[in-house]
Amino acid sequence: MSAATPESVSIHPKLLVFDLDACLWDKEMFEMEAIPTESDAVLGDLNGRGTGCVGVMSARDKISLHRGALLALQEHADGRYPGMRVALASSANTPFAERVGRKALAMLEVLPGLTVWDLLMRDWGGVDVNQIGRQPPLSPNKAETHFPRLREATGIGFDQMLFFDDCNWSDHCAMVANQCKEASGLGVVTLRTPRGLGVDEWRAGLEAWRVERRIAGVEP
Repeated sequence: MSAATPESVSIHPKLLVFDLDACLWDKEMFEMEAIPTESDAVLGDLNGRGTGCVGVMSARDKISLHRGALLALQEHADGRYPGMRVALASSANTPFAERVGRKALAMLEVLPGLTVWDLLMRDWGGVDVNQIGRQPPLSPNKAETHFPRLREATGIGFDQMLFFDDCNWSDHCAMVANQCKEASGLGVVTLRTPRGLGVDEWRAGLEAWRVERRIAGVEP
């Protein structure tokens, strides 16, 4: 099956959902030692789009977006997928891990002057629909808590979602795909990213969405 390019994907999900740790970025927040400050920003090249914050230091560790994650967010920011929006589903282990992650989101840039958090807020008119953490009402099981809450907060059905997760600790992709379905039987399309969200994984997720919807009779 050939990889999809942005131009070749004529249908796409209404909601693109990312896990954070070891998927969107390269670190596990529960392993970080400090909440980053503005002075911890690492500047560099944003995929040929200019200079911006490409890394955030937490003590001795640098948190950086995976290459495919940065590309996905840049293509979304560019409007390549009309009508698609982005949200996060992360089972951050502790409140401290969540605070580290949220600070990194507010610092890491997609394009010069546009942070990941800015892009998320742009999608939702300033409303935080993201499900980050595992403190009640969230839990370690994304299929039982994160995704039903995303569906309620966004008004977007499970059958219009595409989800990326590393699944190195628990197979969230399988659980979400099996449990989060609409009455039609269609549900969340998922893709595992055990080595992080690379460019190939990003393209494969879009292709999986297109193929599954074609099989279901939704022609591109």
